[in-house]
Amino acid sequence: MTGTLERLADEGVAPWLDDLSRERLASGGLSRLVSEQGVVGITSNPTIFDKAIGSGLHYDAQITDLARRGVGVAEAARLLTAYDVRWACDALRDVYEMTHGLDGRVSIEVAPQLAKDTMASLAEARDLWWQVDRPNLFVKIPATREGLGAISAALAEGISVNVTLIFSLDRYAEVISAFLSGMEGAQAAGHDLSSIASVASFFVSRVDTETDNRLDKMGSSQARALRGRAAIANARLAYGQFEQARASDRWRALEAAGMKPQRPLWASTGVKDPAFDDTRYVVELVAPDVVSTMPEATLRAVEEHGEIRGDTIHGTYAESQQILDDLDVAGVSYHDVVTTLEEEGIRKFSDSWRDLFGTLDEELRTAASKSRSA
Repeated sequence: MTGTLERLADEGVAPWLDDLSRERLASGGLSRLVSEQGVVGITSNPTIFDKAIGSGLHYDAQITDLARRGVGVAEAARLLTAYDVRWACDALRDVYEMTHGLDGRVSIEVAPQLAKDTMASLAEARDLWWQVDRPNLFVKIPATREGLGAISAALAEGISVNVTLIFSLDRYAEVISAFLSGMEGAQAAGHDLSSIASVASFFVSRVDTETDNRLDKMGSSQARALRGRAAIANARLAYGQFEQARASDRWRALEAAGMKPQRPLWASTGVKDPAFDDTRYVVELVAPDVVSTMPEATLRAVEEHGEIRGDTIHGTYAESQQILDDLDVAGVSYHDVVTTLEEEGIRKFSDSWRDLFGTLDEELRTAASKSRSA
């Protein structure tokens, strides 16, 4: 591991890859990213698996077997994705051991259709934890109001959780409380707290996309001056909340009992607007004890021309709050933006699941037809 990503890691940022496919696993591409680029974790989602399954030949044999058994689309999707995540967990097991369980994690998510159902989300989290059966798994549970109870309950049972789809500072405060409640439950149940981990995934670029669309419709010089400033300000303030929570008596008591910190994770770090630097959501959010998960294009961009200037979060809190205040004055409601993004995020994830099911249904039908004609 050399260069920019090494400097990023030296600042306390864990570089993760936001991508997973069986082709990457089978070719050794993931192992090379780990050994040569210092990637120490993986996030996945239905869109990533839809692309992988639809374009990769490495799934054909398993899909043929599933078709011969008459396995339904939903169960087939779970079996295929769990297989890949289990393999990735094994590929990152050395990282997991070397970091004492802090990194070397691979994420798989509960179906977003369950995001408004606490008990159904918990039931699927249990099933995914059982199916993958690896200690370095993260089960992704969306940070909806209903998801908070599932997050606490899963942690209390010893299931490590990636809390996903966080946009608002208010919701993040609730996520922190849910995390601490879950760890208190785990402690009461006699679990080893050091074996349980969690990250809180703040979606970054989408905040700018939604905010800037609203600013562009205004067209004023005041609005133009605020373009591209909301997302980084929001994430920096979230880091401030993380620091405040970590200094609380409640957090410290659990940490003394072996609890790992629930690190902020910067997700949605790919830059959508070509007017912006393609590394900004990584290099402008550098501070100790954070995770930055990147699509490969962003990872390569950071390594090739990213400028790591040390800690870019501490000392920015007043300026960041002023940016959000200025947006409100300009007529862009922060509350409305983050509420819209949460609802849109669930909808987009649900659409991705439907796309995955559609792709897999076609693959299963094709495999079944070939088997009958063989």
